[in-house]
Amino acid sequence: MNILSIIEKKKNKQPLTKEEIQYFVNGYTKEEIPDYQASSLLMAIRLNGMEDEEMFYLTEAMVNSGDVIDLSDIEGFKVDKHSTGGVGDKVTLVVAPILAALGIPVAKFSGRGLGITGGTVDKLESIEGFHVELSQSEFIENVKKHGIAVAGQTGNLCPADKKLYALRDVTGTVDSIPLIASSIISKKIASGSDGIVLDVKYGNGAFMKTKDEAKILAEKMAEIGKRFGRKIVYTLSDMNNPLGRFIGNKVEVVEALDVLSGNEEATHKDLVEDCVEVASLMYMLATDCSKEEAAVKVREVIENGKAKDKFLEFVKAQGGNVADLKTKETAHTYEIKAPTAGQIASVNALAIGELSVMLGAGRLTKESKLDFDAGIKIVAKNGDSIQAGDTLAILYANIPVTDEMTEKAAAAFQIK
Repeated sequence: MNILSIIEKKKNKQPLTKEEIQYFVNGYTKEEIPDYQASSLLMAIRLNGMEDEEMFYLTEAMVNSGDVIDLSDIEGFKVDKHSTGGVGDKVTLVVAPILAALGIPVAKFSGRGLGITGGTVDKLESIEGFHVELSQSEFIENVKKHGIAVAGQTGNLCPADKKLYALRDVTGTVDSIPLIASSIISKKIASGSDGIVLDVKYGNGAFMKTKDEAKILAEKMAEIGKRFGRKIVYTLSDMNNPLGRFIGNKVEVVEALDVLSGNEEATHKDLVEDCVEVASLMYMLATDCSKEEAAVKVREVIENGKAKDKFLEFVKAQGGNVADLKTKETAHTYEIKAPTAGQIASVNALAIGELSVMLGAGRLTKESKLDFDAGIKIVAKNGDSIQAGDTLAILYANIPVTDEMTEKAAAAFQIK
């Protein structure tokens, strides 16, 4: 067996065997297969696809390339969720404490943001003192004691995926359903939870541009997860518009706290509805109740304050200063005004995400330094009626707000 014959096989649209896929993953992880040969195989997969069996073998090989977290010391059904990324997506910050308040343990590993997609770990690090780097024993102890822990991915969790993702990012092979599905599910399986809810986004601010594409990806991921013996469900959600009213790091943490406090006026119904949907599916997986019964339970712990209390407990448990759960004034604040009266038809999520990066709230490269206090408030959401001169958005920055930024912000709002 050799890598050239494997590349040739996939180039000719033939399915790879378990042994061939294992050979490739092991060889690339151990640096026995060079980047140029690995990228050639990835492109062949990108162009010719993979059968379901191949996707499972690829996922299995990546899981087995590193550590698998053992959560057996934690009592109960452990549930996890994964979002395929978006603009203003702070759903983890809301649903994890809801589930913990309902007695369902949440042991979650999250990533950092890159480009327009924000990262849960970055948002949590915007809280003074919050620790995202936990040892495995600290992580498990926090879940046992508080019902919740959210940490950055451990160094040896799916190392094959880390290497392959970095290569995909620079070889034009990110947008491959087999490669996306195996990448996501390998990390979820290695993280050790019993059940997984997949929140698959579609639209201009997501990987999948159409709902049909998102459904295909969701079904492939669910199929792989079930073969590992996990309970998996998915939901499809629109990312043509930013989620909620705030985009950034600290501003999103504060918005999540508003949702948990039942302060729906401070956010938008799209965020509340998405959070209730995902949390209900997580509770349904863990308890086998109906989705409707789950939604009642979810709203109950928001209304009685238990979810908010659990969030504050979680922040304290990981070293965060709860007194810092508020936004800070930035050096520059700029309001974007409506040029004409009408109705907001849409707010372009991609443009708003790109703007957040320009303001310092997101990364262009992995080495980029974040401004935790920079961000955007979407004042006028899709469907809102406005008058000329009304505020559409507010930009918060510690760098000068340029004409390019304000023009990009104004152009993101489609008014009819």
